[in-house]
Amino acid sequence: MSPPSSPRSGLGIEAAAITKTYGSHRVLDGIDLAVPRGSVFALLGPNGAGKTTTVRILATLTAPESGSARVAGRDIAAERAAVRRSISLTGQFAAVDDLQTGTETLRMMGRLAGLSRPAARARAAELLDRFGLAEAAGRITRTYSGGMRRRLDLAASLVSRPAVIFLDEPTTGLDPRSRQDLWDTVRDLRADGTTVLLTTQYLEEADRLADRIAVLDSGRIAAEGTATELKSKVAGHRLDLTLADRAAYDRLARLAPQAVHHSPDELTLGIPTDGTAPHVRTLLDALDPDRTAVDRFTVRSATLDDVFLALIDRTGAPR
Repeated sequence: MSPPSSPRSGLGIEAAAITKTYGSHRVLDGIDLAVPRGSVFALLGPNGAGKTTTVRILATLTAPESGSARVAGRDIAAERAAVRRSISLTGQFAAVDDLQTGTETLRMMGRLAGLSRPAARARAAELLDRFGLAEAAGRITRTYSGGMRRRLDLAASLVSRPAVIFLDEPTTGLDPRSRQDLWDTVRDLRADGTTVLLTTQYLEEADRLADRIAVLDSGRIAAEGTATELKSKVAGHRLDLTLADRAAYDRLARLAPQAVHHSPDELTLGIPTDGTAPHVRTLLDALDPDRTAVDRFTVRSATLDDVFLALIDRTGAPR
């Protein structure tokens, strides 16, 4: 049975002013989230930004210091057990029993979720087929590749048909093919109406999968929007300059504090631009009036890398 809708019934996850402190370190400093049902929402940020802590709070594994949240229409504090019945969490590393087969793993999860033996068998067979594991179903999982173990872990988290699933850096350590397979699975979950909250450090992953993205830094939301909206915050395009020598690079780096890309080894700087010829000419004339510092340049569309570097605090202070 699906959980009752929250007052804002269009939301699968909603949080207001969530804070969390460990010792003297403020991990979360007033997080607000509004994730529509049946969408993929990505939390993007560096190590220590607060991504995993946010997931743990929303999944009822730890309590917030202050603030409130509802997941699948249930209050995480007042209706903790109901929230847990409506969600699933897949962590950064596959958590499967090396001594069980794929079939045994999923049947066990089905029984733990309250399914009858026939229902658990049927659900296990369905998921093994869906995740491309049917041929390996009778093998013990220690013989599985990393990608297969990750798919089995995700299948186990879906046995109970959760309304909301949390994926905490799910593609960490996967090869490119396995990452692509998992991306396809996330798209299928969205198509089925499941709400997915994904944490990741991979900018391409957020760009490809998420309907909306929040950039989290030092416990705060630095920006939120679609990938296109976030890219427009730094500029629609980027002017990449390749400088003639290191002296020219150092000089232009000082003259262009707005640069969102720095590569001293390659003598390149990336400058936000709207991509129009007048703006590109203006930038080139301002930075290199003598036309001796810039060896060559290219104009390309802005990426989430540019957004990330523009928004994330790079002071080097501990997070």
